Amino acid sequence: MEERVSGTPAGGRTRDGLRLPLRTVRAVKRLSIIIPTLNEAEGIVATLESLGELRRRGHEVIVVDGGSSDGTASLAAGLADRVLAASAGRAGQMNAGARAAASDVLLFLHADSRLPDEADRLVLQGLAAGGLAWGRFDVRIAGSHSLLRVVEAMMNLRSRLTHICTGDQGIFVRREAFDAVGGYPGQELMEDLAISARLRRVSAPLCLRQRCLTSARRWESQGVLRTVVLMWWLRLQYALGAAPARLARGYRTRGH
Repeated sequence: MEERVSGTPAGGRTRDGLRLPLRTVRAVKRLSIIIPTLNEAEGIVATLESLGELRRRGHEVIVVDGGSSDGTASLAAGLADRVLAASAGRAGQMNAGARAAASDVLLFLHADSRLPDEADRLVLQGLAAGGLAWGRFDVRIAGSHSLLRVVEAMMNLRSRLTHICTGDQGIFVRREAFDAVGGYPGQELMEDLAISARLRRVSAPLCLRQRCLTSARRWESQGVLRTVVLMWWLRLQYALGAAPARLARGYRTRGH
């Protein structure tokens, strides 16, 4: 069975002028789950063990390590199908994993995140049923701080309204569409927002209500409110044209 990428006629372009190399794709039965890591020894084993059932169902797990000094790659070796080495930088690491992946649907997962039950069925059936090229899950942030519930609700609503998604939501995409937009842009920050802006020209995202659970460490390490304000300030600066490299330096100097 074949289905067409939504909104794009055979042999043509999207309405925004983006040409896809192929107009039809076969129904896919396998995911490639790509996890970029850098010094994630504390949690990588739990993350990979949570993917064990998906591996037993035939899905592929690829860890792309950016030069960890804490043994992350060694810990991952027995729990992933492949462990690759790449230069540090989440975008480049995810692109390296995509090049090595065997499946025609790629799912990018942060090392401190967990997929919902039956994520494979949700993604593969959802993309096929909707004729869509990509998508994401709703996000749930681990932690009890009441403000985290507001943050996750705003993230989920914003991505539904704007079709701009974040890596915490577990972005998944057909390889055809990923290649057509050139993969993740080689920037140090906001690579998830940048690829979303490209992919939404191919199709609307599949917004699954099932939740990807992500760690609250980014918010809790510097204070939830302070981190929320920082992230909104960075996004505003990015929207106004600030260079991602400069924003990344500011992000790191604030302890993230």
